[in-house]
Amino acid sequence: QVQLVESGAGLVQPGGSLTLSCAASGRTLDGYAMGWFRRAPGKEREFVATITWGVGITYYADSVKGRFTISRDRAKNTAYLRMDSLEPEDTAVYYCAVSGRGVYDKVVVAKPENYNYWGQGTQVTVSS
Repeated sequence: QVQLVESGAGLVQPGGSLTLSCAASGRTLDGYAMGWFRRAPGKEREFVATITWGVGITYYADSVKGRFTISRDRAKNTAYLRMDSLEPEDTAVYYCAVSGRGVYDKVVVAKPENYNYWGQGTQVTVSS
């Protein structure tokens, strides 16, 4: 079992920045990947970014590429999502998730069904 706790919720103006954290407990994450997804009001859950825990390979949705940065601190068992140049369209509840073991590519990491553990979500609101 893996427990995930997100933090970093906030209200930020357009063009601003925010960093989310996801602390994992329960077991080591080597061999797994951790991702961020988001769900905006009235929309489907969508992939944001993923990082493989051991090697640190990153994947991003086109909508956030160049603005968001995913990273991890293996010693702290914590992943981060640094969000810059935030837009109102980034307003959503953000969830971190841990994948099952497997071979990762940009298609695999973008599918929510490939993640077995989910955090409770943290609200990000971008508004002036």
